[in-house]
Amino acid sequence: MTLDDLFTPQARALTPPMYGPPTQPEGVPLISLAYGLADPALFPHEELIDATAQILATDLNAALNYGPNAPALLALVAQRLRHEGVDAREDQTMLAYGSSQILGLLPQVLLTPGDSVIIEAPTFLGAVTRFRMAGARIIGVPVDAHGMDVDALEVRLKELRRAGVRPKFIYTIPTFHNPAGVTLTLERRHRLVALAAEYGVLIVEDDAYVDLRFRGAPLPPLAALDRAGWVLRVGTFSKILAPGLRMGWAHGPKALIDRLLMFKVEGSSGPFLTHLVARFAADGRLDAHIAALSAHYAAKCDLIVAALRRALPDATFEVPDGGFFIWLRLPEGITASALTPVALRHGVEFLAGTRCFADGSGDDYIRLAFSEEPAARIEQAMCRLGTAIDELRPA
Repeated sequence: MTLDDLFTPQARALTPPMYGPPTQPEGVPLISLAYGLADPALFPHEELIDATAQILATDLNAALNYGPNAPALLALVAQRLRHEGVDAREDQTMLAYGSSQILGLLPQVLLTPGDSVIIEAPTFLGAVTRFRMAGARIIGVPVDAHGMDVDALEVRLKELRRAGVRPKFIYTIPTFHNPAGVTLTLERRHRLVALAAEYGVLIVEDDAYVDLRFRGAPLPPLAALDRAGWVLRVGTFSKILAPGLRMGWAHGPKALIDRLLMFKVEGSSGPFLTHLVARFAADGRLDAHIAALSAHYAAKCDLIVAALRRALPDATFEVPDGGFFIWLRLPEGITASALTPVALRHGVEFLAGTRCFADGSGDDYIRLAFSEEPAARIEQAMCRLGTAIDELRPA
């Protein structure tokens, strides 16, 4: 008998996650574009030190003792949502240890084994892994240059209705999609919300990157277009402050928020952390920081786009208007599975497209995260990627 014999079937079936780079190629310093990490050069360390000092001087007991979340942070989230056109209320808002915790709580509230969940293909597999672990039946809908294909979504919904199946929710990343980088058009947003109301399906709107806009005017979130109570909006401070703070939020129908909070059995999301984020965001500091981040990441995006076009003129991709990622379609005859070991040998790492599809397809795509690495290393990485691809081209 072994310890493995005690694991559940779900635990035995899990694929180990990607945490950190693989073994360093011998003699070649690795440049990793695989992970959507924030650029540490922009962490507001001095402002966070100042906010920490203020908290410890004025709110010591509330911040360091057992207790509730900082009311000011719930008020801040609701205020920012109202600014986007959402009819937000603080009693319909919850805080969590990053948006990932909310995505982990959702299956506990909504899913039993065999239930259907509709997702985009490709999408953020961290969320899909949680849904699959709950035993959900995953149904993919294609993504194109304009976001989720809502015509294809309607076909899926009609098919499911004829089969007597009501999906539990539609998971979507409508703005600066991960991994595709695209943004759902206004017309499709209206249609998506209308379809959810018609078929009685919840929309889980994951908007982790919405604040990091490089160009163009913002579109209303799905939650602002929803009048029937079918949208749960999920967001995070990880991309606009610091991922290590692990602070996310959700806003939606009160009955759903109440149930999610019941399953969040540890209670508050850390009094000190919630006070810290609220204090940092006061007096316009958060908005000023977001503006600096957007300008910084926009310059990095322009750089990787130019470098890609030089190194791989026959590869295709959409230039994102915000976010962290380039979704690259590889040249004809090149697959991500064949390219991965060759690219590692040349000292560059990416996320294979197969990791972004629930059914394992996508071997003709790779995701490049331009957010963390400095500019010079991004340029060098594209040269290495071009060399690796050239090595695989037919003679």
